[in-house]
Amino acid sequence: MDKTDAIVVGAGLAGLNCARELVRQGRSVRLLEAAATAGGRIGTELHQGYRLDRGFQVLQTAYPEARSALDLSALDLRAFVPGALIRFEGRFHRIADPWRQPLAALGTLFSPVGTLADKWRMALLRRQLMSASIDQIYARPETTAAARLRELGFSDASVDRFFRPFLAGVFFDPALSVSSRAFEFCFRAFAAGDTAVPATGMGAIPAQLLAALPADTLRTGARVTGLSAGGVTLDTGERILARAVVVATDGVATARLLGDEPVPAMRGTTCLYFAAATPPIDEPILVLNATGHGPVNSLVVPTLLSRDYAPAGDSLIAINVPGIPAQDDAALEAAVRDQMRGWFGAAVGSWRHLKTFRLPAALPLQTAPVENPRYRDPRRTDWLYVCGEYCNAPTINWALYSGRRAAEALVAASAPRRAIA
Repeated sequence: MDKTDAIVVGAGLAGLNCARELVRQGRSVRLLEAAATAGGRIGTELHQGYRLDRGFQVLQTAYPEARSALDLSALDLRAFVPGALIRFEGRFHRIADPWRQPLAALGTLFSPVGTLADKWRMALLRRQLMSASIDQIYARPETTAAARLRELGFSDASVDRFFRPFLAGVFFDPALSVSSRAFEFCFRAFAAGDTAVPATGMGAIPAQLLAALPADTLRTGARVTGLSAGGVTLDTGERILARAVVVATDGVATARLLGDEPVPAMRGTTCLYFAAATPPIDEPILVLNATGHGPVNSLVVPTLLSRDYAPAGDSLIAINVPGIPAQDDAALEAAVRDQMRGWFGAAVGSWRHLKTFRLPAALPLQTAPVENPRYRDPRRTDWLYVCGEYCNAPTINWALYSGRRAAEALVAASAPRRAIA
């Protein structure tokens, strides 16, 4: 059997971008994925005519690697309104980005989400992060997000009413124990660009990367159980030969394949989808729960961004719950409905539950220390490379970046070959 130049194990964003770069550099590649489809955690499921992303996911258009690796215009991105509706004290309070929504800035200035001093500190934080390079952000003294916000002087009210529910949706960490570097990198991206989704769902992102590969590159349903200098072994006992292997699986699977200890700790999240005749809000904006009560952390209505998310005339509602609740799906749905009735009234009774996604390994912890992902060496041995979230940052930006870097390192270590035009 002929050896391929490289086997990439795992067809998430890191593996897809790694394979694409290797093909672009003229290498022969086999991309092996244990699941039935490519994309890893980024995907969209068609369910009864609705497009359900695997948990609430978004793309930050300011991510530099997304700008270089993806054709953003072809994704037909639909952007959220910059800001949020925050629920506390029995009603919704709006905060807006004054740089992109100047007409809404006055209401934000006097909203009870935080003090006037908090608004000034927010402006200072934005200016500091926008003027810093990515390398400078990852070189800052590191602490937790909670400690950084205290250092910056933010009031308890602003932390509890905005930062805690907002960051709980980003990092699945209501305690704000995430690294201050990870927090500042993501906050910078939110401030610098749009928060968006493709018109046909987040699954369009891995689909675009996959479309750039030769048709026979990807093999699904292929679970790798062993690695060696000559290739990989599948759980069926089949041996596939290659000159180099790139492991691009999630952190837990990578640790298992490499025989590393300890296995990375993960955070979980739960997402419930409902269909409704009428949307509970009238604009594509993030809704955050700042009451400190109830299971719900956030709500969005994807059909206010793109009608492709649901059949004609229906609205799709996505509700995020932190962690993996102990209740079964029926009890959790009942608790969510009860909370939503308090927000939106009796109409919630007519919402039709579509599906609940429980994702116990949604993200790595991202607690300190978090090093600069740009300086991670993807090479383990003269034939083994690692990319993706393992010992690295898990955002879409860093997944794409790590895949490209692993491919570049592999190509640099091998004999030159003719590049494909």
